[in-house]
Formats: sequence, C-alpha cells, structure tokens
Amino acid sequence: MFPDLIREEIEFEFEEIESIFKLYKRELFSRKKKPNSFEMTAYAGILHSFYSGLEKILLIISKNFDTPPSDSRWHKSLLESMSMENENRKAAISEGMKNELVNYLGFRHFFRHSYSIHLEWEEMEDLIKQIYDVWIRFKAEIIDFIKSLA
Repeated sequence: MFPDLIREEIEFEFEEIESIFKLYKRELFSRKKKPNSFEMTAYAGILHSFYSGLEKILLIISKNFDTPPSDSRWHKSLLESMSMENENRKAAISEGMKNELVNYLGFRHFFRHSYSIHLEWEEMEDLIKQIYDVWIRFKAEIIDFIKSLA
C-alpha cells in the first residue's frame, strides 16, 4: 500500500516542476539563438531547479522505503539506489533514466560549485533541449512506481 501522505508529497513536487515549465515555456521551447552570458546563467538556474526537484522526489521515496544515503557522495548514491530494487521496493526509476539523470546531476554539481562565468552553452544545450522529454519519462516512471505499491 502506498501511503497517501507520500503520494501527496510527490504530487506537490510534480506540481512544482510543472510550474518551472509553465513559467519558462517560451524560453525553454522557442530558443532560436545561442544565449548570452546572462541568459546562460538563467538556463543554468532552471537546470539546477529541475534536477533539485527530481532529487526531492527520489529523497521522498528513499526516506520512506530505504535509509537515505548520507555519505559524501549522497547525491550520486541516491540516484544509483533508486534504479535498483531492494527488499522494501522495486526500482523507482529505470537504469536508462538513471543514466540520463547523471548528466543533470553532474551539471547541478558544477553549477553549485563554480562561477557562472565558466558556463559553456555547449555543455548545457542538450540538457535544455531534452529537459521536457526527460521530465515526462521520469514522471511516468515514478507514477508506475507508485502504482506498483498501491
């Protein structure tokens, strides 16, 4: 049985992520030219918010079905653990999804520990282009996970 409170927490995060897409729809889906430095910083913030939201969802699952990782590499450990089944639950995300999210995690890490002057559009462009598709597939996998425990 999947507790309603956990489902509500996850659905709240779904809504928050959907809000990112609604707010930045024009910028994300109709970009025609390479962004300037200021715009790249904004894109970097969107990527950071997006991955942070996905990570919050994975943490909700981990806190309720596992022992969340607490090592110095907990972000990566969380992502890896969510793609594996254990005695308490099936895998929350597929191996393929994990492999895609590693790129967003890597960017998030870079963004948090660097200065925006070091942003390179070539490093961000594919992440931006694929962000909505990744979101739709991630959300579907999490919904399937919730249904499997209902």
